[in-house]
Amino acid sequence: MRYFSTRGAGPVDLETALSRGLADDGGLFLPEELPAFDASDFADAASLTEVAQVLLEPFFADSRLAAGLPAILGETFHFPVPVQPLAGGDRSILELFHGPTAAFKDVGAGFLAACLGRLEADASAPLTILVATSGDTGGAVAAAFDGRPGMRVVVLYPEGRVSARQEHQLTCWGDNILSLRVQGAFDDCQALVKAALSEADLSRFYRFSSANSINIGRLLPQATYYAHASLGHFRATGECPGFVVPTGNLGNALACLLAREMGLPVGPVMLATNANRTIPDYLDTERWEPRPSVATLASAMDVGNPSNMERLRHVLGDAALLRDKVDVVAIDDDAIREEISRSYQDDGLTLCPHTATAARAWRDMSDNDRASAHWILVATAHPAKFETIVEPLIGTEVPVPPELAAILARPSRSVPVEPDLDAFAAALRAAFD
Repeated sequence: MRYFSTRGAGPVDLETALSRGLADDGGLFLPEELPAFDASDFADAASLTEVAQVLLEPFFADSRLAAGLPAILGETFHFPVPVQPLAGGDRSILELFHGPTAAFKDVGAGFLAACLGRLEADASAPLTILVATSGDTGGAVAAAFDGRPGMRVVVLYPEGRVSARQEHQLTCWGDNILSLRVQGAFDDCQALVKAALSEADLSRFYRFSSANSINIGRLLPQATYYAHASLGHFRATGECPGFVVPTGNLGNALACLLAREMGLPVGPVMLATNANRTIPDYLDTERWEPRPSVATLASAMDVGNPSNMERLRHVLGDAALLRDKVDVVAIDDDAIREEISRSYQDDGLTLCPHTATAARAWRDMSDNDRASAHWILVATAHPAKFETIVEPLIGTEVPVPPELAAILARPSRSVPVEPDLDAFAAALRAAFD
């Protein structure tokens, strides 16, 4: 399998796509073609790792990593990813928060670390992973790469725009992790990463790569849990489930849509954004108009210029075509608060603000849409990461998972930096030179 840029450059092999993160022309890597599957292709694949092996084998064909794919998947899926039925039987919840940092990003980050760890085992100079984060990505990437030989990570996060527990997860790691508090929004962090990757001399000196969902190595493993969840429901009922996916930078949403494009039994897909309306406005107006992000309760989704829209439009088409393939709804902070409280009172569910956007999107569906499929709500983070928001709304304490408690007990450190490439370069020199 070869990979090309959404802007035309390439093709390159998988190893190059993983190591570079961003194509030389600034585009995002995609496979030359998507493999086509039928549910019967997974007849002997019951577990998540078995489904992932079948799904990802074509993407690893002729790569140096092909023989190591089973071990890579074993390292990635060392925690459960269950689908839990909810009361009433008309919906389920896909729990993606059982990893080491209690967020769905643990899947993609762990997979990418396992891949790059093998590719970089004999490298003469360290690879420097850049990751812009609006909350959860940076912690997952830092945890996955912490202490790995030949690897450094630079986490860029917007100061004052993540929860206290999220910030601790971004700043409590070893000497190979540099945490930068950017004086700006997530979009400033993302712009810095793209600028650094595109700056030839700086990128060559530090051997930059990316661990955001712009890296194809983050995107591919995310499609596997949609494949596994949809196959489970299809085998039991003969019907394709729908998914409601909270989304900010569109990586997790794109993974779900890619699974459907490859022939997995994924039914209707609804994307839930927060008050950052770039995506729903695009489908409404057919004009792509990125804008500065606004801070919301669902902070990990505070994205005004979602990078993966470039991939999504390349695979599925522009707004006129996308409207026939996906629904998008925006959920504001008041609705998030209402849903956290109502889900707890009515259903016994304790939801993080991001998962609450999915629950509210389902609740606001028409009766016909709700009856059109068995809907699987995607739970992207553990509510204990957002205790200052959730606990006052439900009137009780949210227990902290043991893995998260261990992280929160570690000392933390970070470096402030202006959203400027020169300031960013100076921070790297101070930390690594």
